[in-house]
Amino acid sequence: MASLLIKNGNIVTAGEQYTADIYCDGEQISRIGRNLDAPPGATVIDATGKYVFPGFIDPHVHIYLPFMGTFAKDTYESASRAAVVGGTTTLIEMVCQAKNEEPIRDGFELWMSKAVGKSACDFTFHQSVTRYDAHTEAQLREIVAAGVSSFKVFLAYKGAFDMTDKELYDTMALAKELGVVVTAHCENADLVLEMQKKLVGEGKTGPEYHYWSRPPRVEAEGVHHLVTFGETHGTHIYTVHTSCKESLDEAMAGAARGVNINVETLIQYLVLDKSYAELPNFEGAKYVMSPPLRDKSNQQVLWNALRKGYVSTVATDHAPFDFVGQKDMGRDDFTKIPNGIPSLEDRINLLYTHGVAAGRIDLGTFVTSASTQAAKLFGLFPRKGTIAIGSDADLVVYDPTYRGKISAKTHQLNLDYSAFEGWEIKGRPAVVTVRGEIAARDGAFVGTLGRGQFLKRERTY
Repeated sequence: MASLLIKNGNIVTAGEQYTADIYCDGEQISRIGRNLDAPPGATVIDATGKYVFPGFIDPHVHIYLPFMGTFAKDTYESASRAAVVGGTTTLIEMVCQAKNEEPIRDGFELWMSKAVGKSACDFTFHQSVTRYDAHTEAQLREIVAAGVSSFKVFLAYKGAFDMTDKELYDTMALAKELGVVVTAHCENADLVLEMQKKLVGEGKTGPEYHYWSRPPRVEAEGVHHLVTFGETHGTHIYTVHTSCKESLDEAMAGAARGVNINVETLIQYLVLDKSYAELPNFEGAKYVMSPPLRDKSNQQVLWNALRKGYVSTVATDHAPFDFVGQKDMGRDDFTKIPNGIPSLEDRINLLYTHGVAAGRIDLGTFVTSASTQAAKLFGLFPRKGTIAIGSDADLVVYDPTYRGKISAKTHQLNLDYSAFEGWEIKGRPAVVTVRGEIAARDGAFVGTLGRGQFLKRERTY
C-alpha cells in the first residue's frame, strides 16, 4: 500500500491538541512530527485549517436485523459507505438472533457472513445472549475465544429477546469469569407488554402512544435491575441507549457504590425530543424507537453528563427501516412499528454541530465520547481510538468551516427518509482514511468495499 502524509493538521485526541504532520506507512501511523518530508510516491493531504481526529467508533449499530416481521434495510455495503462518509471507521454491531431460533454459534456466523468481504470499514460484534443453558454457555465460550469480548442482553421485548432472571444471573457470572463486558437494553419487558395492551385496548394506537408504553421510570427500573445483577458478580456492565435523567440517576447510584458501569447515550437523545414522535399524519412513526425519545428537558441533563464524563459514549443504535412499507406496518397499532432510527451517517456531524460548535462540549470530550472511550471499553485501544505511532491509520480530516444540510437525497443509506431532513450542519469530514487508505472525500465514498476487517478483541478487565 502506498504511503500517506497528512500535513499541518490540528491534531486532536482525547487528551491532546497540537499541530503536526502524520505519516502513515501502509496501514499504520509510523511518524508524527513537524515538517515531515513525503517520500517519493506518497499521497500528501494538506490539512491546514482543519482538525485531524482519530477515526470514530460507533459502539452500537444494527445492520443485519430481523425485527418485527421485517428486516433492516441497510447492508454492510450501504451502511459502511455511510459510516465512512460520516467519519466512522469502526462499527460494533449487535448480533441479535431471537431467543428460540438457531444456536447462538450459528447466529454469530450468520452475522459475520453479512460483513466479511462486504464492509468498507472495520467491524466487530457484541454477542447477544437471549437464552442461557449448558449448550449456550459452551457456544458463548467459543465465541469469546474467537475474539468477541462483549455480550448484549435485553431486559425488554417479551418473548423475542428477553431473558429470565436466572438466565441473567448465569450470563453475568460467565461474563465475570471471561472478562466480558455485558451491554444491556434496560427496560422492563413485562411492564412494557402490559402497558401496550392497556393503551391499545383503549384505542390509543398512534405512534405518539409508544412513549407512554415505556415511560422513563420503566427504563430506569431496567437500569436498576441490571445494576443489581452486575453488582452481585462484580461484572462490568454498560447501559446502551440511555435516554433520560431517571436512568442516568440509577446508573450513577450504582457507580457511587462501586459498580463497574459505563453509560452510553445516542445522538438522537441529545438533539431530538418526543414531540417528533407526535408529528401528525403518521410522520411520528419515523421517530419510534425504544427507549422512546424523551421530554426536551433531558437533553440538557445528557449534555451535562457527557461533559462531566458520566456518559462515556455517544452511539447511534442505527436501525434503518423504510417509512413506506415498513414503519407503516404499524399504522393502526403502534406496537407493530419497527423500532429504530437511521443516524449512522450523521452522528459525528450532529455531535460536532450541536456539541462543539454550540459550546456544549469541548473537542477532547467530542473525541473521547465518539471514539476513544469505545476503543478502551471494548478492547480496541490503542489500535483504534487515538492518533499515535503504531495505531491504525484511521483518520478524519475535519473541515469546521463547511456548511451544509442533511437530506435523504444525498445520504449513502439504503433508506427512504432522513430523521434529520433539512437540518443544517457546521463541519464535516473532508478526508477519511481506513487503515491508511483514503475512503471518503468531501461527502463522497471513494474507498474499497470488502476491505474492512473483523477486529478480534481480548478481555478488557
